Amino acid sequence: MQKILGYMRRAITEFDLLQDGDRVAVGVSGGKDSLALLIGLARLRSFIGIDYNVVAITLDPCFGGTEGDYSAVSELCDRLGVEYILERTRIGEIVFDVRKEEHPCSLCAKLRRGALHNAAKKAGCNKVALGHHFNDAAETFVMNLFIEGRIGCFAPKSHLDRRDITVIRPLVFAPESEIKRALRREGIEVVKSKCPADGHTKREEIKEFLADMERRDHGFTDRIFGAMRRAGIDGWGFKEEGIGTEDKR
Repeated sequence: MQKILGYMRRAITEFDLLQDGDRVAVGVSGGKDSLALLIGLARLRSFIGIDYNVVAITLDPCFGGTEGDYSAVSELCDRLGVEYILERTRIGEIVFDVRKEEHPCSLCAKLRRGALHNAAKKAGCNKVALGHHFNDAAETFVMNLFIEGRIGCFAPKSHLDRRDITVIRPLVFAPESEIKRALRREGIEVVKSKCPADGHTKREEIKEFLADMERRDHGFTDRIFGAMRRAGIDGWGFKEEGIGTEDKR
């Protein structure tokens, strides 16, 4: 996990993600990214020089009307000394049974986002940490360009005025391959997604496209990421150049 901690520390410093007194809600789905984020934020507390607290929050979508098993996440939180909150929701039922969405990801993400923000506020948190990594950023940029015809990406840090909560993404410099490797070495148990649409999304298509381009032209993804930073879009600018500010939503 040392390399992951290094990537996280760089992001926290460069994008000013954490301050003394923060109470950070980590959205933990049980997947590799959110678990790496949780472990990283828990361990960084001991040496990063910032006094903050961590709360792990899992929103169970209850896909197929069945409650998920998050006992492995609960046990991990016990080992890390992190408070754990598990909330059962009807998100799976609403998206797939009630609305019967042909393209379910957008509605599901919206519902999960709202539920996470509510849970974080209820837990007294002023920040929400999400597990988006380096590859997610490049994929989102390409999705917005190819599918929506616009230039943009999620921000490393964004303050939600209506919620009065700040969303941070400390893993944005960490490559997905490094996250997978770190969790294997740690022996961390991942909770497999039971989403009916898992592996059959537009994001998965873009992920495969970028992987293919990377095989043909090594460094392709790095150049996309670099272009985002040099352009300073959505808060991605280099700190020393004064490019890019917080994204206000």
